[in-house]
Amino acid sequence: MTELNKRIITSISLIIILYLSFVNTLILSTALLAIVFLLFNEFHNIIKRILINRKNYQLIFLFLILLYLIYFSLDIWLLLSKNSHIGKNFLFFILIICISTDIGGYAFGKIFKGKKLTSISPNKTYTGVIGSYLLSFIISLILFNELNSKVNYLVITFIISSLSQIGDLIISYLKRKAKLKDTGSILPGHGGLLDRLDGILLATPIGLFLVAL
Repeated sequence: MTELNKRIITSISLIIILYLSFVNTLILSTALLAIVFLLFNEFHNIIKRILINRKNYQLIFLFLILLYLIYFSLDIWLLLSKNSHIGKNFLFFILIICISTDIGGYAFGKIFKGKKLTSISPNKTYTGVIGSYLLSFIISLILFNELNSKVNYLVITFIISSLSQIGDLIISYLKRKAKLKDTGSILPGHGGLLDRLDGILLATPIGLFLVAL
């Protein structure tokens, strides 16, 4: 199975879980608790490798990470538990843009190759960045041109796509510092949960704030 197919399968799985969370609060709560636990565990593994013999710094960083993960999950839970159709559309919009960013970047990078973007993540290329934005804009134009927000939806698309790519680079940098190929092995053939949710983790809270304006 190719990496692109893996990413598509993971993305479809996320959309299915999201849909089930839309219709059942118990599934939503369980999914968010599991995500927070698994992500924190993967962050813990990374931080302890980077900050060896620096227990105090480990505790500080892990505490801040835990706070962010709680904020991330509560932000989504509060939005979906209100059973607001508009709120659900906003979240769906953000996740689809993040997924389009990931798939577009990978596909364009593999097909057209080109100059490397940064040494932090050797697989990232400038053509991949273009592909991330291009696919995001295409999906946004097709599906979300009537998004109910005071901020132009294409501007929001650009910001969310940028944040998703930055999140990806941050986790790539941390993995490089920790000398890890994957953040975990919870997803067979895909790596850790953080490997797949890196962009979503950064883009979602900020994206929700923007689209709610």
